[in-house]
Amino acid sequence: MSRRQRRPAPRSARPGPVHATSARVAPGTRIAAIDALRGGAILAMIGYHFAFDLTWFGVFRADFNNDAPWLTLRASIVSSFLLLVGVSLVLAQQAGISRKRFWRRIGLIAFCAILVTAGSYFAFPQTFITFGILHCIAVSSVLAWPMVRYPLAALIAGLAIVEIGLQVQLPVFDTRWLNWAGMMTHKPPTEDYVPLFPWLGVVLVGVAAGGWLVRRNLRPLQSLSRSAPRWLTWLGRHSLLVYMVHQPVLLGMLRVLV
Repeated sequence: MSRRQRRPAPRSARPGPVHATSARVAPGTRIAAIDALRGGAILAMIGYHFAFDLTWFGVFRADFNNDAPWLTLRASIVSSFLLLVGVSLVLAQQAGISRKRFWRRIGLIAFCAILVTAGSYFAFPQTFITFGILHCIAVSSVLAWPMVRYPLAALIAGLAIVEIGLQVQLPVFDTRWLNWAGMMTHKPPTEDYVPLFPWLGVVLVGVAAGGWLVRRNLRPLQSLSRSAPRWLTWLGRHSLLVYMVHQPVLLGMLRVLV
């Protein structure tokens, strides 16, 4: 056996601390826990919209614009979706998503948002949707994408945007051409309203949460990934499709039954 001492490994080859960009996600890999959480948000959204549709048909009475429980439920559902948008942006970056695939996904969401606006115009011409959840997801994804490598900065910016969106009210943002930004003095007449302030902030907080998960190699999600039922992860995996078809299905069903 040779008595020569081995040279120490180069500094770059020695083990070091795990950073937010060191845990990689294989391209095309689905995180079952993320799909399950998104599926749960989809289920809650369907239940909320079903209650709304029942009021539209006169079966159920509720004030969705003023009753605290319904406002809280809606805020919780929207927050769940947008937090997961931020987490998913980090996971997509870790998986090395291509620019073409990223923009194709944004284009698909934006196209569906336009369809929602067009469909709501025919159903509710006075209160059609100009900037709802899909519009917010598309724009926020583009704005939050440069922050995925900087989770701490994303957290600080996100909390600031939430605070500004909740506290600042300026008449200039009350117009239809600017109310998509938020900070209005009153809610505009629309069936779904998810402005950038404060909701972009929630996406950025989700980016920070995604960075925290990656630094821990997604270990906090392992239990849910193992136990989540397949039907729930299926809902989350096809959330955009479910979102686009669930209201026509609910309304068609109610027209037959009520």
